[in-house]
Amino acid sequence: MARKGVASGTPTGEEGIGKAGTTVKEGVVSSLKGINEIEAEIVSLVRNTVSNTLRATGSVANEAVAITRDVVKGTIQATEEVGTGLILSTKSVAKGVVMGVSDVGGDVVTVASQTVKGAVKGAAEVGADVAMVARRAVDGVIEATKEVGGNVEDVAKVAVGGAIEAAGTIGNTAVKAVKDMLVGVVEGVKEVAGAALPKPRPATTVTRKEAPPKAVVSEKTARTKGKKG
Repeated sequence: MARKGVASGTPTGEEGIGKAGTTVKEGVVSSLKGINEIEAEIVSLVRNTVSNTLRATGSVANEAVAITRDVVKGTIQATEEVGTGLILSTKSVAKGVVMGVSDVGGDVVTVASQTVKGAVKGAAEVGADVAMVARRAVDGVIEATKEVGGNVEDVAKVAVGGAIEAAGTIGNTAVKAVKDMLVGVVEGVKEVAGAALPKPRPATTVTRKEAPPKAVVSEKTARTKGKKG
């Protein structure tokens, strides 16, 4: 009986707190699993819709950009109806578009750029976080390109460039926010940051090359003057 009394005292309180933490942890894990399942469903939906539509039109080169624009517009409209979800869904939609175009042999690089541009402009229209949407869109097209075996560097370059270009139509604040956000995103892709984002001009190279000849001339002049003296 004594042991039961001890067990039902302070340790029970600690166990209760521990149980609360476990309950929340399990709930969060379950929710995150649900989010992952939803994202996978969106990727699959967009991929199949894009590839099937392009097969039906029979003109991948001409229709891919138009379908991409249409799909992104549909995503924005869905967000407006539901009231939220653009940031979460952008990556999945972007990934699905690139994979769908790849399935039918389309130009992944061009479509990646168009997808990111459309997402950024759409985010501005509905008042969403433009920089975050840009990041999610770029993440999506890069992830899709890796999975389909495309040129990740090329896609990353045009995706970042497209995001900055689209932000430019919104304003300087949007451009800065998008640049700041995407510098971190492209770190893992070789040379993308240097190619896509502005870099300082090398100002000292020419001066250093010209300096030695001037020094030589002055030395010769000094020697000549010394001999004459």
